[in-house]
Parts: sequence; structure tokens; C-alpha cells
Amino acid sequence: MSSLADFHATSLDGHDVDLADYAGQVVLVVNTASKCGFAPQLEGLQTLQDDYAGRGFTVLGFPSDQFNQELDADAEIGEFCQKNYGVSFPMFSKVKVNGEESHPVFSWLRSEKKGLLGGKIRWNFTKFLVGKDGQVVGRYSPTTKPEKITGDIDKALAR
Repeated sequence: MSSLADFHATSLDGHDVDLADYAGQVVLVVNTASKCGFAPQLEGLQTLQDDYAGRGFTVLGFPSDQFNQELDADAEIGEFCQKNYGVSFPMFSKVKVNGEESHPVFSWLRSEKKGLLGGKIRWNFTKFLVGKDGQVVGRYSPTTKPEKITGDIDKALAR
């Protein structure tokens, strides 16, 4: 696999989504968790979605319970994110982000941009910025607030 467009994921409502649907867009892929201390970043991610969607940008949220901070059911996750943070960007079914059972998109993202611990994702709300060509152009730690990524989003959109 060599591009984000090579992958599929399951939406929160159980539908298969071809990530090629986002080809030509700048995409921010984030592993989320409803019960994480960083969950308020969902509001900032939604602000990015609102501010940049008209320019060919989208946020893709992938809930993960790998760090034991996510609700049980996909329906609960969607309701929580919408009710508490107004999330309207695409959210997907729970995935693993590390290890042999890692979702293929996260295996690929980790191999493309390694973090401080090599390729491993160390916590929820790790963010990957993918350019219009489907290639990873940035990786951001869980502590990086969404608004701190706007400069890189602007650069990726200008390419």
C-alpha cells in the first residue's frame, strides 16, 4: 500500500468506506477516544473541519480502545462525539492502532512517519496529516492541539 487511497475502513454506522473517496484532499487522520483527557480536542478537530472543508480538507476520526479509554459501542461513540463536541466529520468503527491486529491504515501511517518511539503510537489523539497525493506529510503528538496544525494544513492545501 502506498497511499491513503489504497485503504478501506468501516464507518460508525457499519458501512464500508473507500478512503479513495478522499483522494485529492488534505486529510487529518486521528485516533480518538471518548474517555481520554484529550477528548476536548474533538472540538478543535471539528473547528478545523468547519474552517477548511470548503478548501478540500477533512478530518477522519478513528476511535481506538487500545489504551482503554473508549466507549463500548460504535453508536455510543458517535452519540458522545456529536452531543458533547458537535462532531460532524467522518468517524469510523473502533480500531487497533498498534500491534499485529492494527488496522491497515494505521500500520501504513506508522511506517510512513515514525514518532519518538519508532512507529508505535503512544497514546490517543496522535494525528497524521496526509497531502492531496495521499502521502503522509506530518505526524503530531497527542499533546499537539488541532489549532497548532493550521500552518501545515495551509501549506498542504497550497501544494
